[in-house]
Order: sequence, then structure tokens, then C-alpha cells
Amino acid sequence: TGPALQAALIAAIVIVTLAGLPLFAALGGLSLVLFWGSGTPLAAVPAETQRLAANEMLPAIPLFTLAGHIVAAGGACRRLMRAFNALIGWLPGGLAIVATLVFAFFASFTGGSGVTILSLGGLLLPVLVRSGYPERFGIGLLTAAGAIGLLFPPSLPVILYGVRSLTQVNGVRYVARIDHLFIAGLVPGLFLVALVAAWGIRQARISNVRRRRFEPREALAAVWDGKWELAIPALVLVAIFGGFATLVEAAALTLVWAVFCECVVYRDLSVRRDLPRITAEGAALVGSVLLILGAALGLTNYLVDVRAPEVLAAFVQAHVGSRYLFLLLLNVFMLVVGSVIEIYSAILVVVPLVAPMGAAFGVDPVHLGIIFLANLELGYLFPPFGLNLLLSSSRFGRPLSVVIRDTMPFMLILQLG
Repeated sequence: TGPALQAALIAAIVIVTLAGLPLFAALGGLSLVLFWGSGTPLAAVPAETQRLAANEMLPAIPLFTLAGHIVAAGGACRRLMRAFNALIGWLPGGLAIVATLVFAFFASFTGGSGVTILSLGGLLLPVLVRSGYPERFGIGLLTAAGAIGLLFPPSLPVILYGVRSLTQVNGVRYVARIDHLFIAGLVPGLFLVALVAAWGIRQARISNVRRRRFEPREALAAVWDGKWELAIPALVLVAIFGGFATLVEAAALTLVWAVFCECVVYRDLSVRRDLPRITAEGAALVGSVLLILGAALGLTNYLVDVRAPEVLAAFVQAHVGSRYLFLLLLNVFMLVVGSVIEIYSAILVVVPLVAPMGAAFGVDPVHLGIIFLANLELGYLFPPFGLNLLLSSSRFGRPLSVVIRDTMPFMLILQLG
């Protein structure tokens, strides 16, 4: 029968997805099966993809992604480490603060904290250990620091959330504007950075880590050497929030600035040899995100047709007594989601279901977005399957149980924060 065959096909898709089927294929296949079962024309799936392609904010995603890959591939890490170390390395726990700031900086540009751990973790862990920090602390610090920074401009997850957040409840349109998300994320993002840095200061005092002297001449020289890359966040913020450029224009400007810095000023990268390779790597990431997004939009179209978001919102309203209880449950739910689903997939699949519930409870869409993204961020550290835990175990050559143990204090203070 039709329903039995549809259920069997859905079960088969779930099984092969758990066995390794790409998410975009699973979402697309699920959309096709559901549309077929309801008798809805399948043209809705490509129609949603076409609507995505017409989104005016979409070009910002590949532009910012490529800019982040170029900055990460050049010598920015070395210059930023030198600048931050010269400026604040003399403070108690200075090196731990420096590591936190560098990781947060690169996580905001690479759009994925795992990339930061894999590329910089092996460089910074020996430095921390040589300075007197216990290795266990160093592993925990770098694993946790790799999970912060995704709320800062020009973070790809924030842009993607803004593109995906549009919903309507009772004819009222709710959307989280991307520039408002970036503004709202600054204070929570800085607070998370401060919590990790404060734990580093505590450990420095316990371990009697020696403080280095502040050398004004070295600080001036280090800042001057890294001034072009240090200016990138300011460039983005001033361009967008000063009203001088749209988000897409700011993304294009950031890309041009990144190419100019790494290929012309510092000459760490070659336009002919390196840029094609880096562009291909960035295109692979963006392409995978857009494939998932197109397939997810098809599934969302079906859910809207059957009024699933409204039904789910009504169910939650009937069984959850208050807005604050809803937000508390949302925190727990997104932590679990962030630990088992990659952040881009979670945004694309879960936002259309959560946004109507937030609107039904009267939660500001920007407020909801920051809670959503911050908990996905912390989901990277949530045992046993948090992505950062797995990547740190691989990068530092330690058992997963050891990495979980070393990271747990950071996880607890970030969650309490």
C-alpha cells in the first residue's frame, strides 16, 4: 500500500544515512518521498532551490568563506600570535589569553572551529607546555577555545542563520537580520572568550607560570607587522554598521583585502600557485553547504504545506508553561543537537522548526538566534560526540576519554556562563 511503502522508503533513507549517506542526498530523498506520498508536484523542490539562488544575501557566504581560507592559509597565525603575545602576554595567564584570542579570531573567519584546532592546535600546545602549563590544561583550553568565536563577524553560521530564519506566524513575518545578529552576538561572544581566558589566568597562578616582561618596542613592532590582518575585523564592522556597505559588499571588500594582505603585502601566498588551490577548498565547503541548503528547503516546503511548524508550535505552547521554560528547554535541546549534527546542517534543518515556536512565545528573533547559535557552538564540546572532542583526540593523539576529561571544566564554565 502507499503509506506502507512510504514508511519503508523513509526507514531505508534513515538507515543508509546512519551508514554514511551524504546529508543532502538524505534530505532530498526524504523530500521526494514525502511529496510523492502527499500527491504534491515534485516541482516544489527545484522551485525552493531557485528561490534560494535569488536570495540577495547569498553571495556573502562564498565571499566570506574564501576570505577566511586565504587568511588562515597565509602567515596570519604567526603574526597575530606575535602581536597578541607582545600586547598581553605579560599579564597573568597571558599566553592562555593569547591562545584564546587567536582561536576565537580564526574561528570567526574559518566558520568552523574544527578547522582552527586542526591547523593551530599542534602549534600552540607545545608552546603552552613549554611555558609551564600542564598538558591536560593545554588540551582542554585549545579544545574549548576552538568552540568560541563563531558569534563574531564575519561568521558563516551567523549569516546562514539569518538567511534561514524567515518564518511567519498568524500572518506576521519574523526574521533575524544578519547585521542585528552580529551586533547582538558581540557581548555574549566576548563574555565566552573572557570566561575561557579567566580560567587560563587561574591555571597560570596555580602552576606558577612565569610572566614575561612587557616590552613596548616589541609590542609596537609586532602590532605594526600584523596591522593589515588586525584591521580585518574593524574593516567588516565599520563597513556594515557604519552604513558604508551592504553585507555582500563588505564580504567582497574583505576578500579583496585578504588577497591584498597575503599575496601583495606579506607575499605568503602566490596568486598563481596558491589561490587556485585555496579557492577550490573554499568552493568545496560552500558547495556542500548550498547543496544541503537546497535539499533542506525542499523538505521545509513540505513541512510548511502540512503546517508542521504551526502544529509543533501549538503543541509546545500547550505543554510548556512559559517563555523562560521554553528557552531553558531550547538550550538543552540545541546542546544535544550541536553534539551530534554538524553546525551548518543543524541550522538548515532545525531553524525552520524552532523559529515558529520562538515567534509563538514572543521571543525576539535575534535573541532566539543568539541562543540557538551559542548552544550549537557549545555543542562542539558536549560529550561524547562533540566535534571538537573528536578532532582534538585525533590532532593531539589522546584517547577521547582523556580529551573529554580535560575539556570538562571549560564546558561547565561556558555552560554556566
